[in-house]
This record gives sequence, C-alpha cells and structure tokens, in this order.
Amino acid sequence: MQKLRQGDEVIVLIGKDKGKQGKILRVIDEARVLVEGINRAKKHQKGNPNAGVQGGIIDKDMPINISNVALYNPETKKADRVGFRFLDDGKKVRYFKSTNEVVDA
Repeated sequence: MQKLRQGDEVIVLIGKDKGKQGKILRVIDEARVLVEGINRAKKHQKGNPNAGVQGGIIDKDMPINISNVALYNPETKKADRVGFRFLDDGKKVRYFKSTNEVVDA
C-alpha cells in the first residue's frame, strides 16, 4: 500500500511550484507522480492532419518526485504526513499523523 494514490489532493513542498495544490492524475512509479497543473512544461508538437492533431506549442504536465509533495489535510488546511494502521476488523488504512484522522473512509 502506498502513502499517496491517484486522486489524492497534494501540496508541493519544494521547487518552482512550492505551495500549489493539485490532484494526483497518475502514479508513474514508486518515485514519481503526475500532478494536475504542477511542473508544467512547453512542448513543441508537430501536427498530424490524419489523426486530427494540431501542431504548435502546448503546455504539458511533467512528473514530479513523490518526496516533493505531501498529502493535503482539509481539517488543518496544511500538508500532512501519512501513516498506516489496522482497524478493529483488520483492514489497513491511511491516517493523518497530526490529527489521527483516517484518510480513507
């Protein structure tokens, strides 16, 4: 089980987008995630009329290291660390370390 998953709301801790929030679009591997609107780069795209792709310069979200983002805690409105614990029924869940609230319902 990973501490950060697809669909989680995160805050960027380090880098040019420090302090910005976004939703994880995809977990690339154990070290990198793709966050919506974070670490954008300009990409020169060649047009392809057969596929209906228009050429030009587009903005593209690039992967960011997973150590540079932290899960957003809506209760404290800050970034928070995540831990694991087992519930009484034996289910493993994530929880916020500052408030001991369960992340997954």
